[in-house]
Amino acid sequence: MENQNIEYKESWRDEYLKWICGFANAQGGKLYIGIKDNGDICGVENAHKLSEDIPNKVRDVFGIIVDVNLHEHEGKSYIEICVDASSYPVSYKGEYHIRSGSTKQQLQGIALTQFLLKKTGLKWDSIPVDNITFDDLDPLIFKIFRREALRNKRMTEEDLNCTDNELLERLNLYSNGKLKRAAVLLFHPNPEKMITGCFTKIAMFENDADILYVDEVHGSLIHQADTVLELLYLKYLKAYITYENVTRVETYPFPKLAVREALFNALIHSDWSASNPIQICVYEDKLYISNNCILEDGWTAETLMAKHRSIPHNPDIAKTFYRAGYIEAWGRGIEKICRICKEYGSPMPVYDARPHDIMLRFDALEIATEKVTEKVTEKVTEKVTENQQKILDEIKTNPYVTQEELSVIIGISKRHIVNNMNKLQALNIIKRVGPDNGGHWEKLKNK
Repeated sequence: MENQNIEYKESWRDEYLKWICGFANAQGGKLYIGIKDNGDICGVENAHKLSEDIPNKVRDVFGIIVDVNLHEHEGKSYIEICVDASSYPVSYKGEYHIRSGSTKQQLQGIALTQFLLKKTGLKWDSIPVDNITFDDLDPLIFKIFRREALRNKRMTEEDLNCTDNELLERLNLYSNGKLKRAAVLLFHPNPEKMITGCFTKIAMFENDADILYVDEVHGSLIHQADTVLELLYLKYLKAYITYENVTRVETYPFPKLAVREALFNALIHSDWSASNPIQICVYEDKLYISNNCILEDGWTAETLMAKHRSIPHNPDIAKTFYRAGYIEAWGRGIEKICRICKEYGSPMPVYDARPHDIMLRFDALEIATEKVTEKVTEKVTEKVTENQQKILDEIKTNPYVTQEELSVIIGISKRHIVNNMNKLQALNIIKRVGPDNGGHWEKLKNK
């Protein structure tokens, strides 16, 4: 019977070279000429001549060698063509075919890109980019990276005592004098200039049909790592409030450290070539995090939940996140998420793994959904801090002021500017009018 490694044909046609191409690009296999689909031997004419011609055709078209064997059964001749898996991509007249299951498929688009990268030993995030230089990167993101790498003791002061350009070299984010895609995603203020869809979208759902509100977080992956979690727990999630003596205790429906780890996993392992953002869907009793991905052949949700080796889809991005202290070690993210959920007392996370995307569902802690009494926004107070007041004063003077400019004017990091402005928006003191580029800020309350 036909299967992953066997194909039957009653007669020979040159177009069957595509099947040989498909076997060579997959795990190898055997093509039989003179056998019906059901396995019955029907024989083939001119079998001897074909057994001599086919190896020459394969060599001339593909540059590979196949074994061709002539067999006899009850007076009927048939041909066995044995194809080994090729260590490099094999094309048929510019087309790339691959054996998948018991069928042959022509590779196109993203699937072709991934195939070529895999065959050549390259990773998507290691490909150099044109028209982006070091001067296009964001100095504030380098400051955030240095601060986190030093605070988490992943790099020493001596390691970090260098120029930003030298730091990229030490992180192996240069290749042949050009920035890698990883460098653009990690340190460019607008990586979507080169890579469409590399942002995070968050939506609050009342039910599956009705969306209450939506946010998008753009910018470098390091900026998103710093911003998305804060926005989730400030604006989207409610906490059950209790008191231990005079100490206020806030219990969220989802463990913050587990959601943080899941978010970082999505940022690191997302297949950004698919041009789709990370999506976070928030309900009162559940939270979904989904992203495009490329799973190893044969991997399932069960594989992910079990002990498994680390195969990062974007190793340069993963390495930089590790150096910043955002992740502990490759391959332990899911294990850590499960452990945190167990310690928090919430249900185990549920993974839905498909060939090109993965979705993680967190179910809410029961007590938090039954007894939510208030939304937490900076301790549920409208009292603004000194830095927040400075931000409001600058917005009043110049509604078009950027967060980068506010960082310089007020003298705090862009991360703290973003955090404070998120809090002011959650308190309905300010709002953003228009797009990120070209829009402006508007004060809603006198503070």
